[in-house]
Amino acid sequence: MTIILTSLIFAALLGAILAVVIGAAAKAFAVEIDPRIETVTDMLPGANCGGCGYAGCADFGKAIVENGVPPSQCPVASAKDAGRIAEYLGMKAEEKEKVIAVVKCSGGISTTERSPYNGVNDCRSAVLVAGGAKGCDYGCIGFASCARACPFDAIEIRDGLAVVHPDLCVGCGKCVDTCPKNLIVLVPASVDVHVYCNSPEKGPVKRKVCKTACIACRKCVKAADNEDQMIIKGFLIETNYDNPPISDLVEKTGCPTTALRLASKHAAGAYEGVSK
Repeated sequence: MTIILTSLIFAALLGAILAVVIGAAAKAFAVEIDPRIETVTDMLPGANCGGCGYAGCADFGKAIVENGVPPSQCPVASAKDAGRIAEYLGMKAEEKEKVIAVVKCSGGISTTERSPYNGVNDCRSAVLVAGGAKGCDYGCIGFASCARACPFDAIEIRDGLAVVHPDLCVGCGKCVDTCPKNLIVLVPASVDVHVYCNSPEKGPVKRKVCKTACIACRKCVKAADNEDQMIIKGFLIETNYDNPPISDLVEKTGCPTTALRLASKHAAGAYEGVSK
């Protein structure tokens, strides 16, 4: 009995000593956390999409508090939400122009030549094997890697073509990093006119494999209010997003291949190759 009692007393004393040591060590090496970080994190949308450039909302909230990163850098947060965070921290509220993703291709399965492909339905895998199932080496593969990467279900695959819904896209850029053809770009959401083609080939070469390719006929350049609105890059025309044209350019141009499109109507399936 004496041995048991002695053992219990020793164990109790040892436990008390260890508790004191652990408590002192925890206090000595404790890292103080700014309580504002948790508050700011709670004020963020909680999407954890990574569009801000950080691992998630918690990491971004910490960067806002500790490094003064502007809350408007969050692509999901509204201007009102970003303003609330800035006001809470005593920061100057900064406005950031909303951007959306555009897939620079209009060649669906029904409008492009097909190439033999028997492999994994993943865009990066297809590029490594044979470039996919379409004849154009510069077009959308259509195996939905970008759609799977989108946290907001803003990308739909129609007729083997990735189509972005502008009303759902927040411009997080996940799809941009996913596309192995570098077809997806982030552009100002206020611009509706885009050239849905990315091939630098000559017009006749493009037309052999795609009915909706840009042939650089320059009709859109001539129809624009000024030539700076549409940029000529060899055998490809692009929208000048620093000086964009207004929406009526598509109707005024009457693009012979419909490569020049309105993003709103493109998403609605109003053009050949993306019909619902």
